[in-house]
Amino acid sequence: MLLLLGWYKRRAKMEKTISALIEGGKATAGPPIGPALGPMGINTGKVVAEINEKTKDFAGTTVPVKIIVNPATKDYRIEIGTPSVAALIKKEMAIEKGSGKAKEEKVGDIAIDQLIKVSRSKKDALLSRTPKAALKEVVGTCVTLGVTIDGKEPKDVIREIDQGMFDAKIEGKEKLREVTKEEIEKKKTEAKAKLDAKHKAEEAAKAAAEAAKAAAAAEAGVAPEAAAEEAPEAKEEPKKEEKK
Repeated sequence: MLLLLGWYKRRAKMEKTISALIEGGKATAGPPIGPALGPMGINTGKVVAEINEKTKDFAGTTVPVKIIVNPATKDYRIEIGTPSVAALIKKEMAIEKGSGKAKEEKVGDIAIDQLIKVSRSKKDALLSRTPKAALKEVVGTCVTLGVTIDGKEPKDVIREIDQGMFDAKIEGKEKLREVTKEEIEKKKTEAKAKLDAKHKAEEAAKAAAEAAKAAAAAEAGVAPEAAAEEAPEAKEEPKKEEKK
């Protein structure tokens, strides 16, 4: 037993780890993989092909990859991490980024079935101990991204999860609904239209406020640009002479 433990320790010391973030299915022999493997005499093309095969299901998403190499024996193994919850949600929605103003602006809507799918793929990486808790953790990420779920706010969906509304799907007793590309694109279009309308309304309100300000300045006989700067000066009262 001690001999075996000593062998594992020596092996770990000899091994070198190459870490990289690659787009699923699109690893290349360029940096950092190629330059790191080349000097060790490892077949870079073979390694890249294996990585792409293992990450093809994460196409369009950044995936953490580790290549552990033993330079002495030329043996290697590849460890594929999973993308972040936020990255998986954006992939499901076919969007590139979340909202910069999550409380005010929503970038889109996602189905609860898609989130259950995400929670299952991240079950080993999440801190939650139960599938229901894992789903709630995933739903919480929707808050920071500015994403609604089946037209509802994430906090309302968390309440529904606690009430057991999705237990059958979470436990696998009910099949998850497959969301079509057409449905995803329709939601993207609707979300963009709402944001565009909101921005136009804000611009119109700003223009109206500036016009009203200019009109008020013109009526008062003050140049518009000076209206904001001009302020009534306080008149100083003459000082009374002290009686001697």
